Amino acid sequence: MLGNYLIGLREGLEASLVVCILIAYLVKTGRREGLRPVWLGVGLAVVLSLAFGAALQFGSQTLTFAAQEALGGSLSIVAVGLVTWMVFWMRRTARHLKRELHGKLDAALRMGTVALVVTAFLAVGREGLETSLFVWTAVQSADDGVRPLLGALLGLLTAVLLGWLFYRGAVRINLAKFFTWTGGMLVVVAAGVLAYGFHDLQEADILPGLGSRAFDISAQIPPDGWFGTLLKGVFNFQPDPTVLQVTVWALYLVPTLLLFLAPGRVAPNRATPAATRSAPVAPKEPHDTQVAVPGARNTDVGSGGAGDTQRVRDGARRAGDAAGGVEG
Repeated sequence: MLGNYLIGLREGLEASLVVCILIAYLVKTGRREGLRPVWLGVGLAVVLSLAFGAALQFGSQTLTFAAQEALGGSLSIVAVGLVTWMVFWMRRTARHLKRELHGKLDAALRMGTVALVVTAFLAVGREGLETSLFVWTAVQSADDGVRPLLGALLGLLTAVLLGWLFYRGAVRINLAKFFTWTGGMLVVVAAGVLAYGFHDLQEADILPGLGSRAFDISAQIPPDGWFGTLLKGVFNFQPDPTVLQVTVWALYLVPTLLLFLAPGRVAPNRATPAATRSAPVAPKEPHDTQVAVPGARNTDVGSGGAGDTQRVRDGARRAGDAAGGVEG
């Protein structure tokens, strides 16, 4: 349940932030006529996501057991790929998301109402489709399909509430740290989904090794006990995994988590160097008449032309006056 809560919270908060940015930009720029098309695009994206989830659920029930396992395993791998891409993409572009959306919205406003609907639809629909696919794979791998759905629903409701509070300015969260921690936890959850997806492919006789167990601790952690159920709901833990499951789990989790948490990807959000220091001054080109003249201002050096000649003459005259004073 916790894993599905995280995916609902993460994906829902991304969608909520997108909607908040679009709505706030339209309101602040005085273009409220664009609000209706934006909300229409958001509504269509939600309907598409629900229809996609329903199609996966009810369409798979007409298949044979082997076909269901093959479909579930394949879509689990696809879902893990999408979630992995999402956490890396959001970690990299979260700071520039607002500016990117503003640019797309300006272009859509120039093109008309349909473009506004499409912009909002694509921005929110991607998150909705990813959520539907990931939650469906979690439901397939769980013995109880109610808890994964409940967890995802609670996560989405929390995300909507946070989005509304963001828009009202009532709450502030360090989004860089938020996406780092939730992204790391989702990578762990995705590793369990990936391992279970390969197990489904083994049960469908697409991959070998179903009877080759890496270990069996069912006696120590019963799968129907409270602890086994908790591990199953959060990490897709299985007390008797196959060798292939453990191998896939380790090969995905270790390098992916190291790359995601590597220095440079978790750097705090700070102002760019260009904004914190003045622009570099272009070097002046050398000039044949540039001389070090006592008493001359630095801003006058190297201006070229008649000004250089006059400065040389002034310097010579002052030098002569100084010499005359010494002789006197």
